[in-house]
Amino acid sequence: MHDIKTIRAGAAAFDAAMARRCLPDASGPLLTLDAERRAAATAQQDAQSRRNVLAREIGQAKRTGADTVSQEAEATALRGEMERLDRRSAELDAELRTALGALPNVLDADVPDGTEEADNRELKNWGTKRAFEFPARQHFELGEALGLMDFERAAKIAGSRFTILHGALARLERALGQFMLDMHTLRHGYTEVSVPALVNEAAFFGTNQLPKFAADSFRTTDGRWLIPTAEVPITNMVADDILPEAALPVRRTALTECFRSEAGSAGRDTRGMLRQHQFRKVELVSVAHPDQSDAEHERMTRCAEAVLEALEIPYRRMLLCAGDTGFGAARTHDLEVWLPGQGMWREISSCSNTRAFQARRMGARFRAADGKTVAHVHTLNGSGVAVGRALIAVLENYQQADGSVRVPEVLRPGMGGMEVIRRSA
Repeated sequence: MHDIKTIRAGAAAFDAAMARRCLPDASGPLLTLDAERRAAATAQQDAQSRRNVLAREIGQAKRTGADTVSQEAEATALRGEMERLDRRSAELDAELRTALGALPNVLDADVPDGTEEADNRELKNWGTKRAFEFPARQHFELGEALGLMDFERAAKIAGSRFTILHGALARLERALGQFMLDMHTLRHGYTEVSVPALVNEAAFFGTNQLPKFAADSFRTTDGRWLIPTAEVPITNMVADDILPEAALPVRRTALTECFRSEAGSAGRDTRGMLRQHQFRKVELVSVAHPDQSDAEHERMTRCAEAVLEALEIPYRRMLLCAGDTGFGAARTHDLEVWLPGQGMWREISSCSNTRAFQARRMGARFRAADGKTVAHVHTLNGSGVAVGRALIAVLENYQQADGSVRVPEVLRPGMGGMEVIRRSA
């Protein structure tokens, strides 16, 4: 959410920032609404002042027995006008809030210009791609050949874009989630939380899922929303709060089911587990002091990278361009893993700094050490990482010629010591 006062004071700068998002002259409609809203507020104040004068005049006239018909008629008319102005002010406030809520965040200055994935900038490349002496297979080919990945039965009971994992693959998914949680809580200082998978509309708006992503989300018949990521409930834990400065940063993590309708991805990644309606993800959320959010963003990205390094899966860090950066983000690092079966890099984590954008939407603030200054916090979120995509990356990078899959060493304790996943007899 943007601050209309900031836009009013620097409309040209705001328009330049929105132009990078392909939204030219964004300030014009906002300032028109704002001017009408302020004019209505001024008219209300003027009407109230006149009513106060009339009340005194009527009181004095009645004490002397003078005629008050004209003053009372004017007071009645003013009351009706004030009621109309009240309604109009409320309408304009709602219209302005809706208009502000529909505009994306201002991008950081160093976010590269561009309109698509090809314009993203590589910042880092880690690990060595494995050289295979046999044709590398994709994860769904491996999973089905092992008899442990079932799309047909999932479709029978739920429809497309669902998967049933069996046996060792179900355990591998569980081991990956547990491994990530342990790493982030024991090594990286995040506090684990267990949060609702259903949230109300205010929470969905607070983390900028509404109105932009309504079509990509699932809504229940009683008006709640299924979370697309634990970012939504975790970040909203500080909604309407004023935190003491000493409490920052707040770092929390959770492993949850996530739900996305994938309305905008028709025909993309229709085979396999890459793009599912339901999936698991370990989410990282930080609530930080504005002066520390850049450092916190780097730290969060490194926490996600540590997972991939421990799994020994090649990855690269990308700085997303203007056209590829998400609605609420000011800056985003995508981590992409190498999938030899596909022969391409695929995103497994996005770590974003939203700065004060979400905090303004949800009223999340902090009180400075002086005890007087109150300002909005900065919120950050990142995948630490997507469990299903990590499973895909393990399958494709650790596959063997006979179709079996080696278990990465760091996951073997969670797999009961299992070293290789083979087809069951």
